[in-house]
Amino acid sequence: MEFLKKFNIKIKDYKLLETALTHSSYSNEHNVENYERLEFLGDSVLQLITSEYFFKNTNYQEGEMTKLRASYVCEQALAEYSKKIGIDKIIRVGQGQIKNINDTIIADCFESVLGAIYLDQGFEVAKKYVLDIIVPYIKEEHNFLEDYKSLLQECVQTDKKSLEYHLVSESGPAHDKTFVVEVVIDNIVYGVGKGHSKKIAEQQAAYDAIKKRAM
Repeated sequence: MEFLKKFNIKIKDYKLLETALTHSSYSNEHNVENYERLEFLGDSVLQLITSEYFFKNTNYQEGEMTKLRASYVCEQALAEYSKKIGIDKIIRVGQGQIKNINDTIIADCFESVLGAIYLDQGFEVAKKYVLDIIVPYIKEEHNFLEDYKSLLQECVQTDKKSLEYHLVSESGPAHDKTFVVEVVIDNIVYGVGKGHSKKIAEQQAAYDAIKKRAM
């Protein structure tokens, strides 16, 4: 594939890379394997590479590293990487999906392609590939996640859990109200936040939950 030439990567098993670029809608029409298993593998490889990078290049504690890592491996980030290097242009989808190659699919393919590179070329090549793409964004301090609610949503999606915000109370005069909000993950209260608007209280609750999940 042309997009890998700039990284000096020559895939030996071309069919493996084709699978990494094959959405389930295409595989259902043509009876071939889709990218989902490779995506699963690529996700783990990506987590390890980025975790090692932040461990070696920062002095942050676990919670801060978790937050930083999440911001560079979230769906928005992975879709951006895929578009930058051209993966989005070569994804194979079925006829009914052609007009709906969304960021979720594009992000998934970043992980599945990484899984294919890892299997075909080994960890060190996969690591160099990832860092060549991601480190420039890190150095620019590019912000993919704008708030704690987005960050928490990414963490919860990884674990396939439900996430809700519940207003616990509001008090004070109309011009100076105080809101208390709980964030509930799988029916368990993970964080509580307080603020002079519901939005601020939700952000504080999400931050509280992130701190607790990282401990």
